[in-house]
Amino acid sequence: MVVRREVSDRTVIGKVFKWAFILFNLFMLYALLSGIIGAGEAIEGASSEAERAGAGIGTMLGVGALMTFWVMGDVILGLFVLFTRRKKIIETDD
Repeated sequence: MVVRREVSDRTVIGKVFKWAFILFNLFMLYALLSGIIGAGEAIEGASSEAERAGAGIGTMLGVGALMTFWVMGDVILGLFVLFTRRKKIIETDD
């Protein structure tokens, strides 16, 4: 007996979760890059060494929080994407 696994099209809710996952990742990438660019400008415009150090520490805290939120969102949305797949198992005799 040969078992062949076929995956069919997603349901409407499955497509919604898939696109939400993709758009969330694009938005988080945009937020990360714009935050780093903005922090770089703030660090360059700092007038003292203490201000530069504070901006660097604040940048790392912000990036860490953003990355944590990104991972948590990816895990949650990724599970929804995974669980909304339709699976079909077809058994054939050869």
